[in-house]
Amino acid sequence: MIVPIGFTRLLMAALLAVCTLWLAIPFVMAVLWSLVDPSATWTPDRLIPPAMSLYRWDFMWNNSLLQPALRNSYTLAPTAAVVTLLVAMPTAFALGRYDFAGKETVKLIALLPLVVPGFVTAIFFSSILFQMGLAQFRFWAILLAHTVLFLPFAIRILTVSFEQVRQDHIDAARDLGASAVARFHVAYWPALKPGIMATLLIVFIQSIEEFAIAYIVGTPDFATVPTLLYSQLGQDFNRSNAAVLALILAVPNVILMLVLERFLKSANPALASGKG
Repeated sequence: MIVPIGFTRLLMAALLAVCTLWLAIPFVMAVLWSLVDPSATWTPDRLIPPAMSLYRWDFMWNNSLLQPALRNSYTLAPTAAVVTLLVAMPTAFALGRYDFAGKETVKLIALLPLVVPGFVTAIFFSSILFQMGLAQFRFWAILLAHTVLFLPFAIRILTVSFEQVRQDHIDAARDLGASAVARFHVAYWPALKPGIMATLLIVFIQSIEEFAIAYIVGTPDFATVPTLLYSQLGQDFNRSNAAVLALILAVPNVILMLVLERFLKSANPALASGKG
């Protein structure tokens, strides 16, 4: 059965419209809630808030833990991304460049932590941190936890990148007398660059958005944006303040995801030689 081209285009247009609405409506609602002025409440009988201002943004910036939470989150996330990358690199190199018995099993085992619900992992991992006496060092404890939690992402991405490195290019560079640094630059880097950038961005985003470990280990002394958002939706249940935090959390991540998409598109095996 041949599907008419017009029908396919109509179906794609409908799907695009649904996806746009699915993304746009929550975002627009968050923007509107963040602009609600406390002088007039927003009731269901009104399409838009009766009074709008930047009061909520000013209040959250000057009268909450938003500033230290941003500082903590944007210190923790890049540090976790770099540490996770460095820790995952040897394992990914072994899985991507060597053949050994049980290799596929090891790959599967490396991904198994992703099957366990995040909060379950967080509770047991937090217990280990407390038993080790590391919980008092809040930043370092959460950093260690994030590194362990996000290792599967890093190992998988970097393993694929190492698999794309062509052995004949490494051999050719070695035969021509290239140093180890030169061989890495010529043979490894073109294939590894997209994977390294993707790993850094994914772990960064995961760390920024991680709530369970940050809440269990960090509360009450170490606040992050997700834990602050939870407090506004939980004990305080203030939609307007929560909308401000949600936008602060979501917008940079959307931008980073667009950057990630660009790097993933460049991760073409044809470019692994550096001749693409």
